[in-house]
Amino acid sequence: MTDQKYDDYLLQSLVTGDESGIREIYKKIYPKVFKYVCKHDGTEDDAKDVMQKALLQLSVRAQVKEFSITSSFEGYFFTTCKNVWRREVKMSKSRVTNDAVIDLIHEEKEIALAAFEQEKWELFQEKLQEISENCRKVLKFFFNKIPYAKIADEMDYATENTVRQRIFKCKKKLKEAIQSDSRYNELKEL
Repeated sequence: MTDQKYDDYLLQSLVTGDESGIREIYKKIYPKVFKYVCKHDGTEDDAKDVMQKALLQLSVRAQVKEFSITSSFEGYFFTTCKNVWRREVKMSKSRVTNDAVIDLIHEEKEIALAAFEQEKWELFQEKLQEISENCRKVLKFFFNKIPYAKIADEMDYATENTVRQRIFKCKKKLKEAIQSDSRYNELKEL
């Protein structure tokens, strides 16, 4: 089975609820999700929850709206899991801990919000690929919080000020590319 056919099989397994395909997803991706969640202050139970939420989110999304995965299924699904975990961490920091308080977030709302965030992430990734390779490289360093001095050295720029200017211009190009896409207004309004 080719990589693309295998990826299609895994996605279709989610849509149809095919147990053997879903087991395959677990076998292939869960160890990475577990490692990521635990590395970022989570537990095994958290990793299992993240995996379940990501599976549910992706299956609902694939059933509601036809879409294709341009990267590998594994890479796409792992990114979805990372986004789910980041959201969980962000929500838990803002949530008041009180056993008597009932959690008001419904599962459906949570799935919708996660799908919405995933669509924003996909738009960002798509537009990032449309800007120049140099800009992608500079922004990758910037997003990974690499010091300006090191970026200047890696990119052969004369000064840190040159790096700042380049980052500013690249961020502006990326922002313009995102805002010029019709999906931006749809996502902004939600």
